[in-house]
Amino acid sequence: MDANQKPVSSFLEKHFLHFNAAALMDAAKAYNQHLQKGGSFLMTLAGAMSTAELGKSLAEMIRQDKIHGICCTGANLEEDIFNLVAHDHYVRIPNYRDLTPQQEQDLLDRHLNRVTDTCIPEEEAFRRIERAITDEWKRADASGERYFPHEFLYKLLRNGALEKYYQIDPKDSWMAAAAERNLPIFVPGWEDSTLGNIYAGACIAKRVQNVHTVRSGIETMTVLADWYLKTSKKSSIGFFQIGGGIAGDFPICVVPMLEQDLKINVPLWGYFCQISDSTTSYGSYSGAIPNEKITWGKLGIETPKFIIESDATIVAPLIFAYVLGW
Repeated sequence: MDANQKPVSSFLEKHFLHFNAAALMDAAKAYNQHLQKGGSFLMTLAGAMSTAELGKSLAEMIRQDKIHGICCTGANLEEDIFNLVAHDHYVRIPNYRDLTPQQEQDLLDRHLNRVTDTCIPEEEAFRRIERAITDEWKRADASGERYFPHEFLYKLLRNGALEKYYQIDPKDSWMAAAAERNLPIFVPGWEDSTLGNIYAGACIAKRVQNVHTVRSGIETMTVLADWYLKTSKKSSIGFFQIGGGIAGDFPICVVPMLEQDLKINVPLWGYFCQISDSTTSYGSYSGAIPNEKITWGKLGIETPKFIIESDATIVAPLIFAYVLGW
């Protein structure tokens, strides 16, 4: 064993030898090999990974150039910022499985929105960001400018509007790290998020006149296609998927779209790993094994493929720690 290896990596090397643990190690080692060959990575985030504080390891992956683009749900995009400005007001509910309907109602009455065992405070998180970002929406709307959802949040992080509210070290915020590097972010279905709902309300109430001030999902796909074309000319692109749903299904389709619909010859994804607790037996796209993606023109026979059937809140930080040499 390398004498310079760090504690977490050494522990994984010694103990993670079989089954899902071995799959984790295989995926992590192949991740490093892909990087060492000059490869790039697109990371996809589903579930509530930001509320799970994945930023504590994901931010460093971004800062150390281990991730080159992110596709995430609108919830993951905003919830990292919510945590940044309202962390001290979050409430943890360890016995969430035992809550009665009345106890759930009591949380609502306290303006605490529960995500499994963690409650996000409405006033300190949602409304605090709403006030700041509405100003940006209105400013862009008035001047005829249009931006993607993440670009509006980048503005808030860069202009200092939120700094007085910070309740965690920004080094643990993956969105702060992404803003520092101007990381490409792709957010399909953004309207399915708290800020997306708030924006829809602002459009309905005519506080924002042009619904297209925030750029759309189809535009997101066109920008993703451009990113893939440009990036794949320089390096093979790996695909690391946390969870399932639109965050993973949306970006992986860019390859067959370019190849089959636009007749542009592009390389397939050069690495694939998914951390998932879905199964194929229900006809689940999210649970589809990697080989199924060969039939859709997304992966090739020789593409390194890994699936880790486990809890992403456990697995992802361990893989990141290994890749970072912790």
